[in-house]
Amino acid sequence: MSTELDLAGRRVVVFGGEPEVLRHLARLDRTGADITVVAPAVCPAIGAMAQAGRIRWHERSWRPEDLDDAWFAVACTPAHNEDIARAAEQKRVFCTRADTEAAADVRPGHPGPGVALIGAGPGDPDLITVRGRELLGAADVVLVDRLAPLELLAGLRPGVEIIDAAKLPYSRTMAQEHINEVMVDRALAGRFVVRLKGGDPYMFGCGFEEVSACAKAGVPVTVVPGVSSALAAPALAGIPVTHRGMAQQVTIVSGHVPPDHADGLVDWSALGRLKGTLVILMGVTHVAKSSELLMRAGRDAATPVLVVQDAATRFQRVLRSTLADLAQDCATHRVAPPAVFVIGPTAGLEVPQALQAPAATEAPHPLVS
Repeated sequence: MSTELDLAGRRVVVFGGEPEVLRHLARLDRTGADITVVAPAVCPAIGAMAQAGRIRWHERSWRPEDLDDAWFAVACTPAHNEDIARAAEQKRVFCTRADTEAAADVRPGHPGPGVALIGAGPGDPDLITVRGRELLGAADVVLVDRLAPLELLAGLRPGVEIIDAAKLPYSRTMAQEHINEVMVDRALAGRFVVRLKGGDPYMFGCGFEEVSACAKAGVPVTVVPGVSSALAAPALAGIPVTHRGMAQQVTIVSGHVPPDHADGLVDWSALGRLKGTLVILMGVTHVAKSSELLMRAGRDAATPVLVVQDAATRFQRVLRSTLADLAQDCATHRVAPPAVFVIGPTAGLEVPQALQAPAATEAPHPLVS
């Protein structure tokens, strides 16, 4: 795609819903284009983008009229690319065909068969480590999670196999066993595989399971740590998780299991008795029960709470609340995953004026303070 095209606010149509399309969507998304995807079915990551309102999705086959009023088109449906390109030419719409892109290999040297498990950080593609970006540029295959910064896919070479390993809540999933099998199979076939994950691979993820699967199969694996949203989200909202004389303890827990569930491993009663900062990841669904148990165990109902949704992205939102009002405030302001909850005295600190400029200028709902 030409970097000289100004597509901000202009209609762009992408035909196709396979994971390969993510690379094109990532490039287009950062231009600010008004993106429509046309495909009978899409991979989970594209579906999540549509659900979040970042793109429109027409769930059907392509039609020539889809190109009406479009400035640019991307054809990623091999059976129809020629017809789409011909129709675009007739309507004088710039069009890129995925099957005719230059296949120049610009990677910095092949590291050999194996797997790299890379933590890509909380959302901003610039927060991936230098080592992580270097290995990503050498990949033959990329298995990407929904929470990994999809903008990183924009820099992949044409021909890199992209596999959507998105695990969407209450939706279709790619079983962890299958993810392990794909990584191992591609590596044993002589390819360099990158498993791209949001945050840090070992923070409430299946990173160690994936490393163990590779080790069992004799596949060399490299782990590249990433910046976790547990610490990054509060910082990006201007709040420290520790502060001299106020908080000398940070506890990070996962809230994805119902607090009173038999499979739960979190001692919510003990958390309620702590005085430091509590950070909850994956806690949106069970926020009402979690806050109730914390108060029942001794946490003051007036304890400040900071909620950061879509941290480090242009959709970042910040909500201030208290433990007593948290569940209702989340419902009122339609807080949705991914969101980080920061509970404790530091959550009530006033953000210095120098940090007032938010990381995001666009949001699905107004910023709340």
